[in-house]
Amino acid sequence: MADVIQQCFRCLFAGLLIVCSFAAAAQETVFPLRVADNHRYLEDAAGRPFLITGDSAWSLIGDLSREDADKYLADRQRRGFNTILVSLIEHRFSRNSPRNFYKHAPFLVDGDFTKPNEAYFGDADWILNRARERGFLVLLVPSYLGSDGGTEGWFREIKAAGAKAMRSYGRYLGKRYRDYPNIIWVQGGDYDTPDKRLVDELARGISDANPAALQTVHRGANTVGSGDWAGAPWFTLDTLYAYDEIIDRALQRQRAGPALPFFFIEGPYENERGSDEQSLRLNAYGTILAGACGQIFGNNPLWHFAGPGLYDAPGTWEDALGSRGSQSVSYLKQFFDSLPWWELEPERGRLLAKPDQSDKGLALGAMTKEGKAAVLYVSGRNSIAIDTSALAPSVRRARWYDPASGKYTEASEAGSVRRGIVTFETPEPRNSGGFDDWVLVLGSGS
Repeated sequence: MADVIQQCFRCLFAGLLIVCSFAAAAQETVFPLRVADNHRYLEDAAGRPFLITGDSAWSLIGDLSREDADKYLADRQRRGFNTILVSLIEHRFSRNSPRNFYKHAPFLVDGDFTKPNEAYFGDADWILNRARERGFLVLLVPSYLGSDGGTEGWFREIKAAGAKAMRSYGRYLGKRYRDYPNIIWVQGGDYDTPDKRLVDELARGISDANPAALQTVHRGANTVGSGDWAGAPWFTLDTLYAYDEIIDRALQRQRAGPALPFFFIEGPYENERGSDEQSLRLNAYGTILAGACGQIFGNNPLWHFAGPGLYDAPGTWEDALGSRGSQSVSYLKQFFDSLPWWELEPERGRLLAKPDQSDKGLALGAMTKEGKAAVLYVSGRNSIAIDTSALAPSVRRARWYDPASGKYTEASEAGSVRRGIVTFETPEPRNSGGFDDWVLVLGSGS
């Protein structure tokens, strides 16, 4: 069988790989989302797989005017983002915190979660309505805890208010937003509180008023949400939050479970922690190929807009809308929309030839169970060896995808070291952005 497949490679590489445009990518998302029957990804109400392609917009509600908020949403919609991660109430990272752009505080009495301010939540409603009208999934954080429970977030006020007040606040939110089918609630925020009741009661309060609400968590760095919350009745979607060993952590989560979809909720942001567009792409492509049902991109200063941040920002949030990282996410969305991404599984040594022909760089791969399609992300190397015995006979075409430009290049066989092993070389040492990462796509075509 390997001989047949290899012959097909030799005969047909002169043609371009035509990747099918799946109907799931072309049609408008029908909310609410739900967990697919196989518990590996989210799908919309029409049964179409939904790839979380998100932007961190933590201070959107707290910092921007309605006009600027809509300008931001219009830009992200145009660039193919379908998800935003937002704090409902901001404690530090906005200009007037905890008040919003219009100087409205979230509570009538500071820190009293049982006394929400209608003026503030009316402003929030306007932005959330615009997000819904533009088709966004909103990952909404009801009360960000803050790193180490410090002054960045609401943990001290939450602790002082107590579990009963948080249950009341949760019920208020669940009732107010139960007609927003595009919201998934994100509990916690950069901190694993010793008193889990404070988070649990808030989540249970939301469920009291809206039992159908999907909820997840944002824990401390280098964790998965299920590490603390597996088994909680409201916990229906898992998260990975990591700054190091990101791909390994994603592969471990995919292999170990639990049987819930998970997505990459946070990692290094653009213009922070020494990241560049290639490292951001590595994390985004790598986690999806490792089994995540999506990823959230972050940019400084976009995540805090005009409010205070944690690192110096190169320019304004308006300047950052078209950043190289943002462009890379747009190309990533276009790429995965053209594939049955929901059928991909980590290749786990079936596809990449052993021993590897290169000591440099890395290669990450995923393929469908029957071997009818495969995707391999390579970084820091100019060739990759494929074991064709892992592929279905229908696999006849291949292309290289430039993740910095969104363009495809015909792939051709560079040579064969031994029977059944096919080597491909990247089109150029560097892609259009000047980096050395590429994506190889193997599949059938017409």
